[in-house]
Amino acid sequence: MAAALRFGLLLFLSPLRAAEPSTELPSSPEAPSKTRATAWERGRSGPAPLTDVAKLCVCDLLVAQCDINCCCDPDCSAADFSLFTTCSVPIVTGDSRLCSQKAALYSLDTEANPPERVFKLVDHINPSVFCIHATNYEQALSFSSPEIPTAENFDQLLRKYGSATFSAEPDSWSMNSDASDSSDASESYKYEYGVPIQTVDAFLRLPSPVVSSWCSDANPAGFLVQQATKCIRSISVENCDNIQAASMLFYINSSILAVPKSSQMVNITVRSVVVQSLNGMQTLLNSSDVLRHPMILNELCINVVLGVSYHITYTDRGEIIEAAASFVLGTVNKEALSIQQSFEISFTQVNTNPVPFSGNPGYVVGLAVRAGFKPQGSGIIQNTNKYSQLTILQSSANQDCLTAQEARTPVLFGYNMISGCKLRITAAMNCQPLAQILLDLLMGQSFPEYVASFGNSQAQDVLAWVPITHLRTSEQSSCQIPVALEIEVKWTKYGSLVNPQARIVNVTATTTTTTLKQLPLGRERTIPITSSVVFTDISSPAEPGYKAWPTINAKLPHDFFFPFV
Repeated sequence: MAAALRFGLLLFLSPLRAAEPSTELPSSPEAPSKTRATAWERGRSGPAPLTDVAKLCVCDLLVAQCDINCCCDPDCSAADFSLFTTCSVPIVTGDSRLCSQKAALYSLDTEANPPERVFKLVDHINPSVFCIHATNYEQALSFSSPEIPTAENFDQLLRKYGSATFSAEPDSWSMNSDASDSSDASESYKYEYGVPIQTVDAFLRLPSPVVSSWCSDANPAGFLVQQATKCIRSISVENCDNIQAASMLFYINSSILAVPKSSQMVNITVRSVVVQSLNGMQTLLNSSDVLRHPMILNELCINVVLGVSYHITYTDRGEIIEAAASFVLGTVNKEALSIQQSFEISFTQVNTNPVPFSGNPGYVVGLAVRAGFKPQGSGIIQNTNKYSQLTILQSSANQDCLTAQEARTPVLFGYNMISGCKLRITAAMNCQPLAQILLDLLMGQSFPEYVASFGNSQAQDVLAWVPITHLRTSEQSSCQIPVALEIEVKWTKYGSLVNPQARIVNVTATTTTTTLKQLPLGRERTIPITSSVVFTDISSPAEPGYKAWPTINAKLPHDFFFPFV
C-alpha cells in the first residue's frame, strides 16, 4: 500500500498529459522504450512559464512615482537608484513550489560613481523532491472574473447569493412540529456563537443596509455577535401610522425562543423609552411599560422609532433567559422623505459583570488589554478589579510604596508604560513579610492568568485567550525581595494586508528580585520599585536576502513514470 501511495503522489506532481491515440502497434522491441523516452522528454520540457518575474514588483506601491529602495520599480530612474541605500526586495520569484523557474535578483553597486542598480535573471532550482514540474492546469492560475451586477441580472444574482449574504430563513426552521418534539429539542439544543436567534415566526431581526444605505429587515441577529447598524428608511407623514418599521410593536411583538427549536419562549420587554424632539433634545420617559404608536399630530408624525437597542441575557448553557429593548422615538415633519434608524444588540451572561470590548476583532491602540482567569472546567472569568482588565502599579505623588498598594492603572494596548515608587527600608523590617507586601504591590491582589488575543474574544472561547508566562530572575541569597515587574506583550498583524487586525500572541511577566541586606540599627535605605509594560510587534517581515538553493545530483530512470506520461 505504501508503494501505491508513493506512486500516486509522484504521479500527481508530475506533468500529466494525455497520450495521443495510435493505431499502429510497435514493430520492434525497442519501440516501447523509444516511446517512453520521447514521452519523458516531452513532459520534462514543460510549457513556457506564464509569469515574467522581470515584470513583477511587490514593493511598487505608488502610482507613477518611485518607491524608495524599491529596485524593481519601473518608475525609478538611474538618478533615483543612485540615492538608494539598499534593495528592499532583493529577489522576486513566482510560485515557490515549482521545480525550476526564473528568479530576478536586484542589488546595488555601491562602488560605482554614482551607485547603480544591478539586475540579474538566474535559474532558481527547488531542491525538494516534491515540487511542481509544470503548471499545466491553467484554470488554477487565475481567479474567475465575477459577474458584474446590471439592471438585467440583478434579481437573478440576488436570488442566487442572497441567502448566503443575508441569511434568509431556512426551511428547517419550521415551527409546525408538535409540542413533544419541541420539548425533546429543548433538551438537546443550545445557542452557539453566530447562530441566528430564533423567534416564534422566524428570527430576531436587526435591520441593516444591504446593497445601498436603505434598511433591510432580513438581517438576523446572531447569538453573542455584537452588532451596531445604521440605515435609511423612507417615510411620509400622511401614512406614517401604517408603516410597521416605524412602530415599537414591530420590534417586540415576536417572542424569542429560549433555545433553538423549543417551545419555551422569552418575551421582549421595554427597558426604556427616550423621546427626541425636532431640535435633537432627548427626554427619558418615567414610564416605559406603555407602547407608543406613531400618530399624526398637526402635520407632524410623532412616536416614530429612530433607534432600538436590544440587550440579551443568557446562561453558560447557551440559553436565553431575558430580552429587553430600549427605544428612541422621534418626530418627523411633513418635509422629511426619509429617516435614519440605528440598531444595536449586546449580550451579558447571567451573574457576570459586562466588560467592554477593546476592538472588533483586533485590538485598538489606546484601549485596555482584557484579562481574566480560567477555573477548572469552565470558560474565562474576566477580572473583577475596577477596570476588569490587566493592570500595573500606578505612580503616586508622594512616591511612597506602602501607601500606593491599592492604586492601579490599566495596561493600554500599544502604549509602553513605566511606573514606580520608592520603598524606605529600616533595620526593623523582616524579610518575608516585606517580600509578600512588595509582591502584592507589583502584581496586585489578583494578577490574571490569561489575556484576550483579540479585542472581542469571547469568554466561552478558551482558545482565543493567551496564557501569561511567568519568569523570575533572582540572586543566590537567603532573603530576596521583588523590586521590578516587566510585562512584555508580543502582538502581530493578523488578516488582510489592507485592514490588518492586532492580535496578541504571547505575554510574559518577569519578576526581578534583589538581596535584602541587614542594616545596622538606626540606618535606613531607599530602593526603587518599578513596573513596566512593553509592546513588541513580531509580524513577519520580508526576507532580507536571497540564499541560493542547494542542488541534488540525482536523475530518475527514463521510464520511471511508464506507462503514464
